[in-house]
This record gives sequence, structure tokens and C-alpha cells, in this order.
Amino acid sequence: MSSLSVYHVSSPEIPNKVLTHFEDIASTLAEQGVRFDRWQAAAKIQPGASQEEVIGAYKEQIDKLMTERGYITVDVISLNSDHPQKAELRAKFLEEHRHGEDEVRFFVAGRGLFTLHIDDYVYAVLCEKNDLISVPAGTKHWFDMGENPHFVAIRLFNNPEGWVANFTGEDIAGRFPRLED
Repeated sequence: MSSLSVYHVSSPEIPNKVLTHFEDIASTLAEQGVRFDRWQAAAKIQPGASQEEVIGAYKEQIDKLMTERGYITVDVISLNSDHPQKAELRAKFLEEHRHGEDEVRFFVAGRGLFTLHIDDYVYAVLCEKNDLISVPAGTKHWFDMGENPHFVAIRLFNNPEGWVANFTGEDIAGRFPRLED
């Protein structure tokens, strides 16, 4: 189940609130300029589906979002516990960073924890299958895929180079809860 835990930066052990209803999560994140939505596939996706098949199953929603927001590139990232670089990738994504463009992820399968650092608060968003999150450009955040990742996500970009991070050098991510496997 998707969830949102909101912490004050001074109290990473105890969230101020925990939300589990989609509407509550979406409205709380919208107050911070973050889009949280749900999509349904137009066609059933089989395990091991190609990037083209995954994108094709969500073509209508992807095309609409690309038109609305000017995204020019779309791809699929798929990681599982057998990935040979899972530890290195996790460490990289766990460092607080920001992007010069929105970070848009739609979870086709599995889950991941997006944690956003906005002013004096930290918003930990557990995204699961059918969840779309769009983190605005410039928002400090980190992503945890867990020690044993399992997710397939569609990514949309304004930048043809794809994922380009500007790391903050802050150690805040290490003080907040991680994704439990």
C-alpha cells in the first residue's frame, strides 16, 4: 500500500503524520507542488515484457503527460535483487540530490521510496504499482530501492541525456528511515 510519512527535519525517528489513503497523499503532496497520481494499464503486461510493450501499455497516459509537460524522452528502468550493481546504484540514489528538470516515475511493478526534503520537512513517499510521482525540478530528494530491489518504472525526461543529478553533499538521507525489504 502506498503511504506518505511526513517528518520534521529535527525528528527523523517520529513522523508528524502518516497517510495511507490515495486522496490524502495526493493532496498533501500537491501542497508542495508534487504530483501523485494513479494509472491503469490499457493492456496486460507480462513478466519480462520489453520496454516497448511496457510503454505501449501506458501510451495514452504517457502521451498526455508528455504533451502537458513537454517531456521529450521516455524509457523503462527495471531492477531486481539479481542486478550486479544493485548496491552501487542504491548508494548513488540514496544521496540527497536535485535535478534541473522534474523527476517523473511511474511504477509499473514493485516499489520504491522517494524522500523529499522541502524546507524544514521530509516527505517519505512509498510508491507502489500504478503510482506516478512527479518531483519538481530543484526539489532536494533521494530514492531508496531497498537492499533487494524489485521495481519496473517508466521514466520521463525533458533532458535527452536522461537522469542527471546535482548532489547536495548533505548527509540528511542517512538520518531518515529506509525502505525495508
